[in-house]
Amino acid sequence: MGMTKTPIPRVRAAAASAVLATALLAGCSSGIDPQDQAAAAGSETAGPVEGSGATPRLAVSYDGGVLVLDAESLEVVGQVPVDGFTRLNPAGDGRHVLVTTGDAFEVLDTGTWSEPHGDHSHHYTAAPAFTGTEFAANKPGHVVRHADRTVLFHDGSGLVEMFDPHGLADGKPAVDSHTTAAPHHGVAVELENGGLITTLGDEKTRTGIVVLDRERREVTRNEQCSGVHGEASAANEVVVFGCQDGVLVYRDGAVTKISSPDAYGRIGNQAGADNSDVVLGDYKTDRDAELERPQRVMLVNTTTAAMTPVDLGTSYTFRSLGRGPRGEALVLGTDGFLHVIDQYTRAVTNRIPVLGAWTEPEKWQSPRPALFVDGATAYVSDPAAKSIHVVDLETGTVVRSAVLPQSPIELTGVGG
Repeated sequence: MGMTKTPIPRVRAAAASAVLATALLAGCSSGIDPQDQAAAAGSETAGPVEGSGATPRLAVSYDGGVLVLDAESLEVVGQVPVDGFTRLNPAGDGRHVLVTTGDAFEVLDTGTWSEPHGDHSHHYTAAPAFTGTEFAANKPGHVVRHADRTVLFHDGSGLVEMFDPHGLADGKPAVDSHTTAAPHHGVAVELENGGLITTLGDEKTRTGIVVLDRERREVTRNEQCSGVHGEASAANEVVVFGCQDGVLVYRDGAVTKISSPDAYGRIGNQAGADNSDVVLGDYKTDRDAELERPQRVMLVNTTTAAMTPVDLGTSYTFRSLGRGPRGEALVLGTDGFLHVIDQYTRAVTNRIPVLGAWTEPEKWQSPRPALFVDGATAYVSDPAAKSIHVVDLETGTVVRSAVLPQSPIELTGVGG
């Protein structure tokens, strides 16, 4: 069971800089006794502590704040208060998490990072804290990380903001911006060549995507994607966007449509992997359902343009999708099992028992189990039991569990 540290106050830039200013330690030695590491990591005023390797951490939202855990021990190393419903996304630099509040994307330093030093790196931990950096937003929406760039979408204004997340350690990085033709619940991806893909729509309808070059001149568009929602990247910078009747696939400057096998076959949430040409998506076929609890997922092969549904025999939710180290499709079912699917044979190769059976709540903001995957390790939150479980994907077993001081809602992590 993880121990709870004293809650860390929410701080702004000056206080956060004071806490973390000693990160650039002289020479190759931190000068901190290793025996004092645990105490220093939990102190509000202690400077960074050097470790022998990177220290992954998890961020877990709850009603009233965010917990930060050591990903190995599951010990709570920090707790920051946040009012209202929040969402969590890794910022993209292995250190910071973007906390989406009512009117901003706020930057949380999870307190773990590495600094290159010649032919090696030094690894540090410190107390988690809000840095004071924020991106004010009118209805903050999707966060996308791709090609070492992070993109924020403002649903209420159509503003798209793009930046290098590695600059967050020094404050607010330089930001490039673009505004879509009309505000809508959208998403955008910045490409390796500086180009930009954004969704098309307005407050009533969403119709497709447009591809822009680095000067933001239009390259191509496709408006055969009613209800466009969400994105996922596959190998070779292929990007997939969900539609109510299939997906749009961007590849090498062109966009193609792959249609669902059903007249209404909605894909709204996807999980991709840079080492795979297959994208995993949820799959709903009841247009009139207020809350459909689907039991099939969809595998989209972006090379062959094949869409193949996989019947799990259990329902799942939008927080249930992930990918394994070899591109396996992972789905956390309401039966309490983590279902492992071979991306090419479409066979369910394993069902790993993780938690008890559960029911998807009516409101999407309500707590429900969530899945986060880091390499060969999967983390599963269990709101009913106020717990978190660690799954070794190589052995297919739960190797660690801990009880949390709060009931978890969203779950993400950073590598340090």
